[in-house]
Amino acid sequence: MSRSADSDLSRSPVTADDLDLAVQLAVAVLREAPPAAWEGKAGSLEWDCWETVEHLSDDLFAYAAQLGPKTPPLDGEVPFVWESRRPGGPANAIHADRMAGPAGLLQVLEASGALLVAMVRTTPPQTRAHHVFGASDPEGFAAMGIVETLVHTYDLARGLGLAWSPPADLCSRVLVRLFPDAPSSTDPWPTLLWATGRAELPGHPRLTTWSWDGAPRA
Repeated sequence: MSRSADSDLSRSPVTADDLDLAVQLAVAVLREAPPAAWEGKAGSLEWDCWETVEHLSDDLFAYAAQLGPKTPPLDGEVPFVWESRRPGGPANAIHADRMAGPAGLLQVLEASGALLVAMVRTTPPQTRAHHVFGASDPEGFAAMGIVETLVHTYDLARGLGLAWSPPADLCSRVLVRLFPDAPSSTDPWPTLLWATGRAELPGHPRLTTWSWDGAPRA
């Protein structure tokens, strides 16, 4: 199904429910991973699978934090300390207790997702907060959280030997919200992978640099 064939649905807003669905689908898939697989690389990333879940959790937490202050910052991030546990590892504020094992790691992911879901539900839609790609609104942060979840679960699925194919309508909505210039006649999930530098599309070589447009829509 292409986005052009699903245009009415793809123009509908991205919601907290969409974000919750993305996180729950990701957690359900990742629970199937064998315990010994978590130390392997996550797809083409330089991080192992455990670190990649920590990074994803940190993304979701950080987006929730940006929306948290009564007057969110427009010129920078809320100043938590982000630090890496090893040279070359992701710089996070969120780290999971390794003694809790993969089940605990996925609890951290689910909890971080729930924080962003709650903030998107309760933050007034006119609120604006800083992001490195440009200030955005609660819907934009929900869409960003979904993209982070879908594509990093793709990275993880490659490293963990799992199958992962998220719903096309969910991919369509975040493409319209964050990647308005992406091809509209191709299937939404491969298009989202292309838009985030992870795949080629027919007639569209793999991107070496990419960003999204989080600006609030009229």
